[in-house]
Amino acid sequence: MLADDALLFREGLARLMGEAGFEVTGQCGDAERLLILARSHRPDVAVVDIRMPPTYTSEGLDAARRLRAEHPGLGVLLLSQYVETHHAMTLVRDACAATGGAGYLLKDRVTRLSELAEAVRRVAAGECVVDPGLVSRLVSRPRSSTVLEELTGRESQVLALMAEGRSNSAIARNMGLSHKTVEAYVRNVFDRLGLALSEDDNRRVLAVLAYLRAS
Repeated sequence: MLADDALLFREGLARLMGEAGFEVTGQCGDAERLLILARSHRPDVAVVDIRMPPTYTSEGLDAARRLRAEHPGLGVLLLSQYVETHHAMTLVRDACAATGGAGYLLKDRVTRLSELAEAVRRVAAGECVVDPGLVSRLVSRPRSSTVLEELTGRESQVLALMAEGRSNSAIARNMGLSHKTVEAYVRNVFDRLGLALSEDDNRRVLAVLAYLRAS
């Protein structure tokens, strides 16, 4: 299901989704209509623009949170024209407490059909996806002294890929490392950030939140 107030963008997105093999069950241009359609059609994934009428601030994000509360297991992929770190942090934090997948993608990424399709499929599978462009921009920004500066180059790279929502297997393929080596780097990241093993907390999500806050 697609929600974006820009008709031409929405229609183009629907065509791209169809070409990638997805069934578009509904389209709308505002958050309230999205909530109504989702109750009727029960989509697997909702692709939602963060800024929609009437105030063009966070209607899409607010609707996504309501959707996830009303429909446990529903995946939500948020689209944004700009890098908005606080929205990405909210998304990751919510993903820790919900069952469905969640994603944050810059609209520039929509033109790359393979990347868009991969993001939708990962969100449908219950994963958390953060736009690689957002992560790379955060990496390039100067930071004040934080515990993240204690990470080695490899550990920082692993954490950046974790922030994109990548699994250990995907990180291993991306970096050309063995799965066990990646597991060791991930444990090092947790140790350096002081994230002890707990039944109540998701350490990967907490590590990503620490990364986004520091950036």
